[in-house]
Amino acid sequence: MQYWVVMPAAGSGQRFGGDLPKQYAPLAGRPLMAWSLQPFLDDPRCRGIQVALAPGDPWWPTVAASARAATLVSCPGGSERFESVLNALEALPAADDDWVLVHDAARPCVTADEIHRLLRMACDHPVGGLLALPLADTLKRADASGQVATTVARDGLWRALTPQMFRRGLLRKALESARAEGFVPTDEAQAVERLGHAPRLVVGAAENIKVTTRADLAFAEAVLAGRGAGA
Repeated sequence: MQYWVVMPAAGSGQRFGGDLPKQYAPLAGRPLMAWSLQPFLDDPRCRGIQVALAPGDPWWPTVAASARAATLVSCPGGSERFESVLNALEALPAADDDWVLVHDAARPCVTADEIHRLLRMACDHPVGGLLALPLADTLKRADASGQVATTVARDGLWRALTPQMFRRGLLRKALESARAEGFVPTDEAQAVERLGHAPRLVVGAAENIKVTTRADLAFAEAVLAGRGAGA
């Protein structure tokens, strides 16, 4: 099966710090986002990639040039992640029943195997699905003073990852509905859930982290080095 990719990359990464947005931070000899893009650029099933960028982004041309792919294009992003995804969906030359995978620009360790597993398990689901991990740690809910208020049962709880995979028409409708109601979804699945749908959970890899801090970047570099990747 064929699919499209949308990558929201308009954020500034304030928690990450530094002079560069985190998606352009150096990682194993390349910008972080280049690693996030590579598995899709290498996949012949991927029909094209639409990246949503901040206005006047000066770093993108270097990433785009290094990819050497006519299927990699950009569009303006929004002030919120979901707005960037919606802009990219509208810019895609795709039909409403085409599959679209949304992937975080700051998830550089996703593997071809994870992508294949998502495609295989979500494509026969009426809604689509997302990579996720069952929670293994004990969860604590804190009170206002930073003390434990209660222990939260982790049964049935999963940590959402990306890519998340939906039909273009359904995802666009879900995000447009959220925007009209003034709701800011934290991921694409939440927007789809608000329309009454139940996406499929597909087990992803623990190494498929979202880089948020410098420590995350060091972990991602160790993962890539373990795979023999890097400059």
